[in-house]
Amino acid sequence: MKFLDQAKVYIRSGDGGAGSVSFRREKFIEFGGPDGGDGGRGGDVWAEAVDGLNTLIDYRYQQHFKAKTGTHGMGRNMTGAKGADVTLKVPAGTQVFAEDNETLICDLTQVGQRFLLAKGGNGGFGNQHFKTSTNQAPRRANPGQPGEELNIWLRLKLIADAGLVGLPNAGKSTFLAAVTAAKPKIADYPFTTLYPGLGVARIDGREFVLADIPGLIEGAHEGVGIGDRFLGHVERTRVLLHLVSALEENPGKAYKTVRAELEAYGNGLTDKVEIVALSQVDILDADARKKKAASLKRAAGRAPMLVSAVTGEGVEAVLRALMAVVAEARDAVPAPVDTRWRQDR
Repeated sequence: MKFLDQAKVYIRSGDGGAGSVSFRREKFIEFGGPDGGDGGRGGDVWAEAVDGLNTLIDYRYQQHFKAKTGTHGMGRNMTGAKGADVTLKVPAGTQVFAEDNETLICDLTQVGQRFLLAKGGNGGFGNQHFKTSTNQAPRRANPGQPGEELNIWLRLKLIADAGLVGLPNAGKSTFLAAVTAAKPKIADYPFTTLYPGLGVARIDGREFVLADIPGLIEGAHEGVGIGDRFLGHVERTRVLLHLVSALEENPGKAYKTVRAELEAYGNGLTDKVEIVALSQVDILDADARKKKAASLKRAAGRAPMLVSAVTGEGVEAVLRALMAVVAEARDAVPAPVDTRWRQDR
């Protein structure tokens, strides 16, 4: 499936239906009086987080959404039907921004959350409302009110428990493929991973969601490479697994490069719990392992874990370390629900 994490769409709620000009006509009733019904309300436009989606690719092919107009009022005081709503179905983790792409409208983090983006126009009054003591047969009715229209941005930040970060070819996709059922593209050239990937890792009967993003390079926060564009997908994670390849001549320098980019990006990424691991250690002999692990320890301030996704060495230990952080965060007192994001109709 193709991946798209940002899309601009145009939405318009439905106009209200017009009120009716009608008079009661029955046998033996000479002056029946006005009985024009009101117009129906226009349809609303909603955003709803649904299960089973992890991309906004559908909004590449359709960018205009318009709810239905309310039905016009009719005689016998019959009110028109409400116009049909339109619901933008998005993955959990989708944020909706105003046209300036900066003003947050809503943040849908849980499946089932809904938010009213544009309310339908009210229906117009029928002529029954305009009867007075001096005008017993009014021949006027109100048109329906127009709906709301606006351009909005949809921006997806994937919901994951743990995130993989590192330079290109650090072995992130190989690790993801080894511990989950995900099938990311793996090759021996930089930027093999072009889009974020998700997988569910299991250890000791428990599971958590792991996110892989394209590798970072020096200057990524200024737009160099492609990794900076996807850093938002690890903003919501509870822990970062920082993989440093054993192929690096200076693992300590490689570690500092990525940390500098996380610091420059901001948004609290450097404040997250970090597990540091030297990856692809199956290619090293014992002496080389010690030297490169020591270099990484000096840079990170703690001894790195050693892991090889190919041989399986250290994989379970890393998963248990990640699971421990995730479990602790899950057991913590949950944050209060933001009631601004309406969950009802």
